[in-house]
Amino acid sequence: MTDVEHLLGQLSLEEKVSLLAGQDFWSLPAIERIGLRSLVMSDGPIGVRGVGWAPDDPSIALPSPTALAAAWDVELADRAGQLLGQESRRKGVHVLLGPTVNLQRTPLGGRHFECYSEDPLLSGEIAVGFVRGVQRHGVGTTVKHLVGNDFETDRMEVDVRIGERALREIYLAPFERVAESGGWGVMSAYNSVNGQSMAQNGPIQDEILKREWGFDGVVVSDWRAARDTVGAALGGLDIAMPALESPWGEKLVSAVRAGEVPEEVIDDKVRRVLLLAQRVGVLDGGPAVTVPEDLDGNAIAREVASRSFVLVRNENYTLPLEPAALTKVAVIGALATDARVLGGGSAQVSPPYVISPLAGLEQALSGVDVEFTIGADPRPFLPAAHGPGWTPAKVTMGGHSFEVEPAAVRWIGSLPGGLDPAGVDEILLETTFTPAEGGEHTFAVSGFGTFELSVAGTKAYAGTLHPPTATRADLLLSPREQRVHVRLDAGEAVPVVLRQTIARGMAHTVSTTLGHRGPGPDEEGMIAEAVRLAGESDVAVVVVGTTEQTESEGFDRTTLALPGRQDELVSRVAAANPRTVVVVNAGSPVLMPWAEEVAATVLTWFGGQEAGAALAEVLLGVTEPGGRLPTTWPRREEDCPVLAVVPSDGVVAYGEGVFVGYRGWLRSGVAPLYAFGHGLGYTSWRYDELTVNETEAVVTITNTGARAGREVVQLYIGSSPVDPERPERWLAGFENVEAHPEETVTVRIPLPPRTFEVWADGGWVRRTGEYRVIAAHALDDPRLTATLEV
Repeated sequence: MTDVEHLLGQLSLEEKVSLLAGQDFWSLPAIERIGLRSLVMSDGPIGVRGVGWAPDDPSIALPSPTALAAAWDVELADRAGQLLGQESRRKGVHVLLGPTVNLQRTPLGGRHFECYSEDPLLSGEIAVGFVRGVQRHGVGTTVKHLVGNDFETDRMEVDVRIGERALREIYLAPFERVAESGGWGVMSAYNSVNGQSMAQNGPIQDEILKREWGFDGVVVSDWRAARDTVGAALGGLDIAMPALESPWGEKLVSAVRAGEVPEEVIDDKVRRVLLLAQRVGVLDGGPAVTVPEDLDGNAIAREVASRSFVLVRNENYTLPLEPAALTKVAVIGALATDARVLGGGSAQVSPPYVISPLAGLEQALSGVDVEFTIGADPRPFLPAAHGPGWTPAKVTMGGHSFEVEPAAVRWIGSLPGGLDPAGVDEILLETTFTPAEGGEHTFAVSGFGTFELSVAGTKAYAGTLHPPTATRADLLLSPREQRVHVRLDAGEAVPVVLRQTIARGMAHTVSTTLGHRGPGPDEEGMIAEAVRLAGESDVAVVVVGTTEQTESEGFDRTTLALPGRQDELVSRVAAANPRTVVVVNAGSPVLMPWAEEVAATVLTWFGGQEAGAALAEVLLGVTEPGGRLPTTWPRREEDCPVLAVVPSDGVVAYGEGVFVGYRGWLRSGVAPLYAFGHGLGYTSWRYDELTVNETEAVVTITNTGARAGREVVQLYIGSSPVDPERPERWLAGFENVEAHPEETVTVRIPLPPRTFEVWADGGWVRRTGEYRVIAAHALDDPRLTATLEV
């Protein structure tokens, strides 16, 4: 084992400080004379992007974190983490920036697809499994964003006011769980908490995280969140990222020499960085990293997807479908072919392939007539050109070429082919299109920069999509689109060339899409066509969901309603075919005014690269939809106990205290559309027995159905009588159960001391008295109740 103290003694002040800030966008510097190599970080958490976003180096794309939480399975989270640890090693990454354990306080949060749940226990346990899996490969994690980064509006500057009890019992709880389980890193948030910026929030980062919890890992800033040299140094931050506009470097050296920052504070930070370097294998003399056996990433992506899908409605046993009884299936919706498989923002990667719902069903129903129509298109931008008639797009820049399909390129950081950004001032995208249908075709350019588009040798567009004053955030999170119309003849191949001009040195950030839509009916005509097709089919599968412009990092949602005319589409299709199955492709809750009109509804979150294959298996009963809701889904926006995300005078006050998520729903007495923990399967369960003591609950259940299946046994606890200062009941534990028909199984669910404690008078206080212990299928579906005197 390397003697960290010995190494520390060999470093000058300048060298120490150099290890506490990025040398570029993603890495820390090396100091070769002490055997320290550069430590590389990368965005996650559904894939490993690497130091760029290079489409010629694809990344396995798992389902969204809300999907992983919906499986309610710590071991599955562990396997997902192992896969991403494996991917990190493959891409030369030592620290994965994730997971995100901020809570879904209000369903309007734009980044909630990247967060696990509205419940701190579920979030913490899934995060522990994920972190354990990643770190098994000797790859670090940074659980984020500490703390109160539960919405996107003004997230860089907003001051979140959280009472001490809610802070401890709700918002810090998942971070505490990961810290105590051995996580190696934490990322601090942009926002302030109770008047103090998180990047320099000593009471939380230093006093609570490091001293009280005994956390020995590193605290890294969110990118450009550290703004004050002395404040960040004294406030518990260890690494300020990236190099761009860093407040440290020479400024921190000067602050130490001026006596504003004690050198022992710097030494503590460097010790933590060297320990991390030792753990991830970039410091000579550290323990060897034992890499587990290779995992099949595609198989895990499919398993996580199917296990996460939540069947919230299944009238008259519509699902699973019986393929032998089907002759014609209608597949409807723009997202059936252009599925959202991952969320927008820093969680994006370039997957090697994507199986759409339509492709998955076509492959699984090879002997059935599967017909598709759009019905209603909610996408404000045209989809990237791909599919029948299109050749893969050849991308050329700086003498390096590669192919992409669909016709879109995007990266942050390193360029494909290892090109120097300073030497790239142009990107050329070339493809050939052979239309199956003649008439007016619509082409589009979206992204940022100056473009020239030619179709069939004729210039169709030339111009700049963003003004010179656009910020980096504007470019990444608010792309613009320009459409043009070109008449083409059926069967005649035409070249399509998109040339993008980039300012010198700016090629490290690129986002460009060539969009296309063929001739077709107007909006009303598309819905009418869907209704006609549904009426002619044995079953109609309608895929609806959000778009990147309505649910993404960088902004919050303004409404929970599905964009466009998708709600109307569902209602009209359901009226035409009573066997209508709706697939909701959204990362977090949406309104479903048609919920009682359809035969079945499946929530698929952002399902990752295997989404369509997993969906086909679930709809056809090859696998059971194993998910349970990690969030409450409202019937109406106004029913939500907490909704607003807009700051008032720069402040968002968490005035509801501990009554977050289902805790608030229980206090309001309003029934949601679908409660926390809800989810149906393809078999039935009898809860036979519940026994409980102060350390564990023992639950025995029997599979009373005709199929093997999986049940998530959920344990809720509440004081008796109900204490008005505490939720009516709260999640105390859970366990997955698998059983064959007529098989009886028993599970033991631990009850740690914190189950019966509240934060009061500056510490954890055990509340004695009588408690109700409830074994449940869901929050609103209790099966067995016992009492416990504590």
